[in-house]
Amino acid sequence: MKTLHLDIEYDFSFALFGVVASCRDYKMAWSLNRLLGLNLTRQRDLCYETTDRHKMYISHFEHNDLHSTVRLFRNKALGTLTAKMPFLLPDVKEYDYILQITGALQQYLHPQELLNRLQSLPLIQYTKQFDPLTLKYKEHLLF
Repeated sequence: MKTLHLDIEYDFSFALFGVVASCRDYKMAWSLNRLLGLNLTRQRDLCYETTDRHKMYISHFEHNDLHSTVRLFRNKALGTLTAKMPFLLPDVKEYDYILQITGALQQYLHPQELLNRLQSLPLIQYTKQFDPLTLKYKEHLLF
């Protein structure tokens, strides 16, 4: 019997930032809306099934315009979860939020300028940019 292999190359051409902030997700979205002139709106929670058959729900907010998409994810799953790794990106579990920027806004805002603007918010303790290709669970960010 002949075996066929499907090779798919995913597009990880987006800017990715980790944010440490101990605030509610809607307050973080509201603050980013004011700071960056966005319209992040709450979307339906993402549902992932873990390897031990637990369902994990991740809250997220999204802003779309003609040329860009910005997504804000809460890194830790909603509610109480008995899974070993209840994180969207377990590689960076010390970060409370993940900010994903795709499209023209990525070129408009220089990464260092965005980091400086994020650090200016009083509710944010720390931010860092990540290269998506170095993360083990980067596929969780594809839709």
